[in-house]
Amino acid sequence: MKTKFLEITGKAKEVILRYPMVLFMALLTSVGAIYLYETTRSRNDSFTCYMFTICSGLGISLMFALKILSQRIGKRYLLELAGVIGLIGLFFILPGNKKDFTEVYGYIIAVAFILSHLLVSFVAFLNKDRELNFWQYNKNLFVNIVLTAIFTGVLTAGVELAILAIDKLFDFQFNDRIYFDVFFFLAIAGSCLIFLIFNEKGLPNLEKDSKYPVVLKFFTQFILIPLLCIYAVILYFYSLKILINWELPRGWVSYLILAYSIVGILALLLVHPLKEDHTRSWVKVFSRLFYYTVIPLVILLFVAIFTRLLEYGYTEPRYFVLLLAVWLTSLIVYFIFIKKPSIKFIPVSLFIFGAFSLVFPYLNAFSVAKRSQKSELMKLLKENNLLTNNKIDFNKKISDAAINKMASQFEFLIVRKQESFLLNLVDPTMRGKLSKDFEEPYYWAINNSLRNSFTYADKHSGTLAYEQLTLESETDVVNIGNYQYLIKFQSYSQESKKINGDLFLIDNKTEKIKVILNSKEEVDFTPAIDKLFKNNIRTGRTVKLKEVSVESDLGKYHIKIIFPSVTKQKDSGNIYYNDALFLIKEK
Repeated sequence: MKTKFLEITGKAKEVILRYPMVLFMALLTSVGAIYLYETTRSRNDSFTCYMFTICSGLGISLMFALKILSQRIGKRYLLELAGVIGLIGLFFILPGNKKDFTEVYGYIIAVAFILSHLLVSFVAFLNKDRELNFWQYNKNLFVNIVLTAIFTGVLTAGVELAILAIDKLFDFQFNDRIYFDVFFFLAIAGSCLIFLIFNEKGLPNLEKDSKYPVVLKFFTQFILIPLLCIYAVILYFYSLKILINWELPRGWVSYLILAYSIVGILALLLVHPLKEDHTRSWVKVFSRLFYYTVIPLVILLFVAIFTRLLEYGYTEPRYFVLLLAVWLTSLIVYFIFIKKPSIKFIPVSLFIFGAFSLVFPYLNAFSVAKRSQKSELMKLLKENNLLTNNKIDFNKKISDAAINKMASQFEFLIVRKQESFLLNLVDPTMRGKLSKDFEEPYYWAINNSLRNSFTYADKHSGTLAYEQLTLESETDVVNIGNYQYLIKFQSYSQESKKINGDLFLIDNKTEKIKVILNSKEEVDFTPAIDKLFKNNIRTGRTVKLKEVSVESDLGKYHIKIIFPSVTKQKDSGNIYYNDALFLIKEK
């Protein structure tokens, strides 16, 4: 037992000395995740920690890639310094508060994570022609990831059960947070340590030639390739249906084609060493035919993409789908026409395409999407004859469908900091009104402002995106009376405030508003809000009231919520509002 313990601690010590930066990043990510869980329920100022945790998490794969590269070319400290500078740069590129964090930053983070993992797969083999070593390296990484997942799952479950047993058997009465803290630590830092122990000395062990795993062969032959066959049959039948009915493909077919292609490429990579084995003729046939089977599907993919692009223009998701289609086309051309293709082309080319989508001037995903949606907005305005002297004429007739589409484009461009472009389309009297919506660019608020601004909004032409009712206060001045405390809050958020030693939690979801006092007493304002809408449902789409408010008792307090405006979707029941006021007084 002692020998085993010394052996395990010895390996752990070797790993810590060999991969200090990787483990440091994992530790920072664990601490960040624990801190976020501890503070999210009681505070709303932890957004900077979110960004810090994201950058640290990205640093795990980045530092591992740089460590592997240093084992090939040396210059370890220089590479690690460059990695740290890159992560610090990303941290300062990301916004410092929640209000400024938009889906654009989400795309940047997602692509950056993909690129960092792709870098791990090929960074040590850029100047090497040893195809088999490259395959062995990635195969061993794949196996180690699977083993790490299994070991971490068992370890985490075992430790959690041990804590539970001690708690229940010895009446320690642990706080429930300990289970989440242990989970985050073991799932992040623990799994990273286990993965590095499996990798042993790194590159020398990972690229070492070894016997093809029987489990991997079974997995590829009896799981991945049958899945591919099922996908192929479905997609080819769908293509036949399109030809027979002569109809445009549905949008989600793009994701099925991409799934088929990615699973197929994974299967090709897994069976790569077997294609030269004459006893495995099925592997050779599969390797030769796969890219030919993808050709008609990629054509269908391009048709599906351009159907949406021509109708709605570019957005970042459509840009990325198109980029993946172009990447698949490059793979088809490369592996069909190059006599001795290298499988390194797959991760390297995907990395180049991904980096292109983020940083290439003028043609990156964000520049293309902004230009496209500006063009789509101008096209919409011209088609509906809404421009007079290059300004939107709100006295002209417009359909509901056009208003909904315009609101969607306004929201898209506001989120991407194109306010000046939009304000130049309206006269000075409208700029002040729209500027308020720019502060919190919710679709429903923008839609409502545009709808109310048009004198002749044709509510019967076109197709409604959805039915909704808005209750709007007639006054901007709020009389707080004898209320002692005021809290301002938004939809889609959860607020916690401590007043006189009492903790008020505003559980604020799209379909309800609930207030919880000291985690014991609660009041649900949803029925009162529903009653407000029910009393005004036949008055019109937008109803002006003297005051839009609901109130109730909660413990020793009386609570009142005042809305400048609140909108409810009739189909989903979701409610939306902005800058709501939460008034509290002791009874």
